[in-house]
Amino acid sequence: MHNFLEILLHFETEYQFHFLNANGVGSLLLDSIDVALIGAGRMGHVHGPNAARQPGLRLKYVVDPRAEAAAFARAHGASMASLEQALADPAIGGVLICSTTDQHLGHALAAVEAGKAVFCEKPIDLDLQKVRAAQPRFGKARFLLGFNRRFDPQFARLKQQLDAGVVGKLETLHLVNHDPAAPPPGFIPTSGGLFKDFTIHDLDMARWLMGEDPVEVYATASCLVDPEIGRQGDVDTARCVLKTASGRLCVISNTRRSGYGYDQRIEAFGATGMIRADNVAQDTVHMLTEAGSSGAPIMPAFAERYRDAYRAQIAHFAEVVHGRAEPFTSYADGVAALTLAEACAWSAQHGEVFKL
Repeated sequence: MHNFLEILLHFETEYQFHFLNANGVGSLLLDSIDVALIGAGRMGHVHGPNAARQPGLRLKYVVDPRAEAAAFARAHGASMASLEQALADPAIGGVLICSTTDQHLGHALAAVEAGKAVFCEKPIDLDLQKVRAAQPRFGKARFLLGFNRRFDPQFARLKQQLDAGVVGKLETLHLVNHDPAAPPPGFIPTSGGLFKDFTIHDLDMARWLMGEDPVEVYATASCLVDPEIGRQGDVDTARCVLKTASGRLCVISNTRRSGYGYDQRIEAFGATGMIRADNVAQDTVHMLTEAGSSGAPIMPAFAERYRDAYRAQIAHFAEVVHGRAEPFTSYADGVAALTLAEACAWSAQHGEVFKL
């Protein structure tokens, strides 16, 4: 299923629970295939429940050495298992990798070599050379990379309009990605830095929306939010400019602190107009009085803002597990985005344009 809007439409229709018999006791139209979740941390708490609820999938195992993971597994009808046990089980058709970033690649290789379909959170690894070296081993793998923003209904609609040429040929793109508040300092050393942890989503979106790979990258960055981030060798505020071979330009705005919510916007400028995807508010109520206008704040964090995207992503993974779809975001997409992230980091450090 290569048309992305078809994925979303499919998600909204076929992937709902269907209650069929006269007594009101339902059954699913799809047979379920067992899957295992590796890592019950922050992203495991996003993807695990979605997998457990997803028609066509059944969460059988949770792989996580922490004691608190057992309660999480029980809450979602799963059992605890070691990685070896989960991968050796022939009933397991898919694996969701939500472990720490430094374990993504190793866990993905083990799952692929065990013949399982794989969903892997981004990035594949923080070391670009390791990722490139391992790429041939993923040649025919059913591997879906966790670039969730491509699965967002708002951004997918914008992409559809761009591809339909409603504003003419795309010329420039503006991506805004601002966190509501800085992460705790302890997160920084293992994160990979702003560009690999944060900007990498925007780099993937830029490639997807422009339909071309950038050939030049310029980035500049500062530490304006939390001095501790700077003391740990990272930055928290950046601007990146990407240029493709055809001359298309993309500007990416990043900060670890907005102060007003999770700011996620896109503006695409074409030859005859522009298309904009605005922030999603917590509700649509808007008040107009003599004192002015007011409305609900925007979504406070990523889990709320991209709730539908995460659900659609796992719905698509169910299709991949069942062999009915090719992965929409691939290993090659991960390599390309990580390459651009390293180029941004180099450019910001040296103050020069990086030519790919």
